[in-house]
Amino acid sequence: MTDSTKKNAAAEVQDFLSTRRARLTPQQAGLPVYGGKRRVAGLRREEVALLAGMSVDYYVRLERGNLSGASDSVLEALAHALRLDEAERTHLYDLARAATPSGRRPTATSSRVRPTIMRLLDSMADVPAYVRNARFDIVAANTLGRALYAPVYDSPLFAHRGPVNSARFMFLDPASQEFWVDWDKGADDAVAFLRTETGRSPHDKALTDLIGELTTRSDEFARRWARHEVKFHRSGLKNLRHPLVGDLALPYEAMELPSDPGLRLNFYTPEPDSPEREALGLLASWASTGTAVPTSND
Repeated sequence: MTDSTKKNAAAEVQDFLSTRRARLTPQQAGLPVYGGKRRVAGLRREEVALLAGMSVDYYVRLERGNLSGASDSVLEALAHALRLDEAERTHLYDLARAATPSGRRPTATSSRVRPTIMRLLDSMADVPAYVRNARFDIVAANTLGRALYAPVYDSPLFAHRGPVNSARFMFLDPASQEFWVDWDKGADDAVAFLRTETGRSPHDKALTDLIGELTTRSDEFARRWARHEVKFHRSGLKNLRHPLVGDLALPYEAMELPSDPGLRLNFYTPEPDSPEREALGLLASWASTGTAVPTSND
């Protein structure tokens, strides 16, 4: 591990632990609060150490970025003291693994979609589906998936470069604020997912380059990146505004492909007989024939 890599890893740990500590008040942690004005809104380092059952000196060492050699029991104590959720706890373990020289590096993210996955995508003809990697590159999509994400595919950002990347579209193309109805939530989720991935794959240069590009070119990204939020992105509801069929509230599922490290299958499953199901039917007709369908304003 180079000196630069060690420094970056230590900074990641310091930012993560200090931001988790700052958001948790003594009242939330079940600690007594005595008179006098506190200098910080969140927990003090000595309070975290008390809750985690470790010395203050040892906790300070950890928060300064030295997670190397921290045992599972220490990490569990920290996770409990800081009230970390599942994604945050996993991120803490990822940071500890990255800080350990002998730690196992995850298998590199793949961008190759196997023929069996392509056949699966094509068989899902009545739902939009696509495969993306951990950097938000869309590496494959079925016909309806491409039609639903037409504003992303048609972005000038990708006219002379590839692949199509939904994170770049979100932060670097103003059209994204029309496509994602709840843009702020989508932006928060995208940044939190990328932050989670940096813990899992700290040596992914393409990921590091993407984050550097977005931090430099987008104030919205940089502001969110500084929060050090992490999140899993498994299921939920996306509100999209498609230029042909209008507003869509689409439940989604995201599944990792175990045989293809770093790749995730994403698909949308509207309720039967819902307006979204009807709209997707019109979109599928347009995609298969190239004939325009009435827009929501017609």
